[in-house]
Amino acid sequence: MNIKKILRGPIIYILLAIVAVWIGSSLITASGFREVSTQEGLELLDDGKVSAVKIVDGENRVDLTLAEADGDLGTQVQFYYVTPRGPDVVAAVDEANPADGFNDEVPQPNWFLSMLGILLPLVLIGLFFWIMLSGMQGGGNRVMQFGKSKAKLVSKESPKVTFDDVAGADEAIEELHEIKEFLKEPAKFQAVGARIPKGVLLYGPPGTGKTLLARAVAGEAGVPFYSISGSDFVEMFVGVGASRVRDLFEQAKQNAPAIIFVDEIDAVGRHRGAGLGGGHDEREQTLNQLLVEMDGFDPKTNVILIAATNRPDILDPALLRPGRFDRQIGVDAPDLKGRQRILEVHAKGKPLAKGVDLEVLARKTPGFTGADLANVLNEAALLTARSNAQLIDNRALDEAVDRVIAGPQRRSRVMKDKEKLITAYHEGGHALAAAAMNYTDPVTKITILPRGRALGYTMVLPLEDKYSVTRNELLDQLTYAMGGRVAEEIVFHDPSTGASNDIEKATSTARKMVTEYGMSANVGAIKLGQSQGEVFLGRDMGHQRDYSEEVAEKVDAEVRALIDQAHDEAWQVLNDNRDILDRLAAELLENETLDHTQIAEIFKDVKKLPERPLWLSSDKRPVSDRPPISFPTQKLPIDQGAVDGGVSSGQTPVEEPAASRAPRTTPRPATA
Repeated sequence: MNIKKILRGPIIYILLAIVAVWIGSSLITASGFREVSTQEGLELLDDGKVSAVKIVDGENRVDLTLAEADGDLGTQVQFYYVTPRGPDVVAAVDEANPADGFNDEVPQPNWFLSMLGILLPLVLIGLFFWIMLSGMQGGGNRVMQFGKSKAKLVSKESPKVTFDDVAGADEAIEELHEIKEFLKEPAKFQAVGARIPKGVLLYGPPGTGKTLLARAVAGEAGVPFYSISGSDFVEMFVGVGASRVRDLFEQAKQNAPAIIFVDEIDAVGRHRGAGLGGGHDEREQTLNQLLVEMDGFDPKTNVILIAATNRPDILDPALLRPGRFDRQIGVDAPDLKGRQRILEVHAKGKPLAKGVDLEVLARKTPGFTGADLANVLNEAALLTARSNAQLIDNRALDEAVDRVIAGPQRRSRVMKDKEKLITAYHEGGHALAAAAMNYTDPVTKITILPRGRALGYTMVLPLEDKYSVTRNELLDQLTYAMGGRVAEEIVFHDPSTGASNDIEKATSTARKMVTEYGMSANVGAIKLGQSQGEVFLGRDMGHQRDYSEEVAEKVDAEVRALIDQAHDEAWQVLNDNRDILDRLAAELLENETLDHTQIAEIFKDVKKLPERPLWLSSDKRPVSDRPPISFPTQKLPIDQGAVDGGVSSGQTPVEEPAASRAPRTTPRPATA
């Protein structure tokens, strides 16, 4: 517990007030009499040492004045008695017959104490509210300060992040460089009639560095930078969010030029009127105020709003129109060179062994975001420290990559020999099916060691970055996914539940080929189903069916045909290469993990699957006998919409669903 925080709070003041009142009342009520027991008081009366007596009614107290000082008692003594003993006390006083007589007293209430009993609670309550209202607890927690903005102003003393600390997002950095230059030299742009964007939206998958880019802009621009989360605007009190938006923009205008950064803006900028409730709720009031503030900027006011989100599809269209978020910058997963630069940035300060090549590590991590790569190097450093080593070597980096992909290795899970054999043939079937296909990426690693939720997995990584996938590549993925199940059928004639995840992925891919990618001749190149659902209904209720039962039956038949074709192809290549499958399973049982060099040695004599016939073509000749495809040499007209990715100004940018950049692994789940 923080002692300084307690001392600054109202509790210490309330305690001091109570102590002061107690001390004051004690001083007022102090009489100077020495208190003795009832028996001692009666003995003093019986011995005739008392010269005067006063009996106080109501308090059951007897004050005695002694004729001579009696030891430590002095001359003034008092004692108390219970009500049933009152007659005995009166009899003792009458028998003693003190020289100065005795007196009966009825106490009168003390006016000061009476007033204190009435005023003390009121004073304490007033003191508590005065302390709270005077802000003794700090800015964000003050009573009646809900309408004030919670934005944090990045000070000059805080550690600076510059564009040199950001790698793998060259296009985004180039766009944000322009923002920095405008804030430093606005006259340069105003001289040519240019208007700087009022808002910049950074969108992309989680972990790609959107927040880091905003921090870099703050470090480079050297202007006041206000950072706030989208959820900080919303409170249980009506009107608080809108008040905070007004206060935030007012602060920024007073300190212009300035930058406002709103992280996770989808918390407050969701599409209005969506969901079951609809209506004009508190969140919509906050969004309306944000729209007004963005559109109400003075053209000469150098205040720029930067926002980040990984859900651009659910933002309100009014927020994305030109004049508000004029510029929308996509921050995607980095390519090969970007991953290498990101690894170099995060490798600073970490002792790497001489044999470590970050370019090779970048090739092993396609689809990884900046956060994933930072986690890989951090995991490698932790593993190195755990083993009491001094340098981070390739072995630690490989283990770190496996941890990020499939989770930590489960050394405590002991598999039976039968289950281990099934896992070896299952993963061998995946690897062999992938190696025998014509459009798959090379197999880089196979293991039967339990890791995360998987009993084993096969890693297939592309040699270079891919941004689209062809139909033949998807068909090879289906065959590769069914390879584990088919291997169990061929070898054991009794398939296990380990292929449940493979079947799920294969079915999902096949259904997308039919309903989204237009890769079925019988169904056609049409999009079936609407994936844009209500914002508040969740992801699982977002798909809406807009086709008939007859079309649904045809879709199911096409999906089943694709899965059956993949099953037949896997059956063919595994039977044609049965000796290689047996050798691969034996090597896995002996070594448990095989790297790309060992796999290449085993697969050097693999018989490939014959080429599939061209899709939607009447030419049934083998591919080798067909004439080569010639492309026109003249310059073709360029469709600007295709160049821009089909996203016009003001539309919500959506990622291409066909682009699969993540490494394809097939973990074998422990249970169905």
